[in-house]
Amino acid sequence: MHRPVLLVIAHGSRDPRHAATVHALVRRVRSMGVPPGRAERPWGRPGVRVETGFLDFNAPSVPQVLDRLALEGVRDVVALPLLLTRAFHAKADIPAVLDRAPARLNITLADVLGPSPLLLDTLERRLYEAGLTPADKCSTGVVLASAGSTDPEAIAVIAEIARELRHTGWCAVRPAFASAALPRTEDAVRELRALGVRRVAVAPYVIAPGFLPDRIARGAAEADVLAEVLGPAPELARLLLTRYDEAKARPRAAALTA
Repeated sequence: MHRPVLLVIAHGSRDPRHAATVHALVRRVRSMGVPPGRAERPWGRPGVRVETGFLDFNAPSVPQVLDRLALEGVRDVVALPLLLTRAFHAKADIPAVLDRAPARLNITLADVLGPSPLLLDTLERRLYEAGLTPADKCSTGVVLASAGSTDPEAIAVIAEIARELRHTGWCAVRPAFASAALPRTEDAVRELRALGVRRVAVAPYVIAPGFLPDRIARGAAEADVLAEVLGPAPELARLLLTRYDEAKARPRAAALTA
């Protein structure tokens, strides 16, 4: 059965950890459904080919991948933004790049990753890996630290995710931003301290390391726990395939209006 190619579109960064994390996540997607001991293939589920392209700084670029797919005779592509909110890159940069794709390609633009219960699961996985346990929830406040945006829709989504995380049992959750919006991570940590929260943890709501995640880490200096970035978590890999399935099921007429 013919299935569209899954093209994961990452932002890119001068920090080599960014691309390394993106590639690790894509490898996990490719490995899903592959029997143990079998060699890695360029697809995860049978027949689903997975490619990676970057908007900036890293290779291959999105246009390079699209041109190569067209030359190979590929017809259908699901373009998946490796983004947690619908901010500028999702609304402007990625559609503009896809509009310049070879005409032979039928491209469906998938939704961004967030919000999703799988992202909440990933956040909790990272907090537990940092040393917390479910029993710590009632005495631990969490700073949900994102990269930040000037887009009001993106800021509202982060605030809603903080509320959803709070409803899973943490005693308090505050959103924070590394840039473009307030409060900063360190201010949210101090706010929780002032409320008398016994233990404060910072959960970076970012996919890969880089300049802004490093700023989050510096802002967490007064916290008790700093979790890792979301990275190549299995829940995140499942979410990529979920967004792929949702996009693939859309009518062709809705391909580039997501």
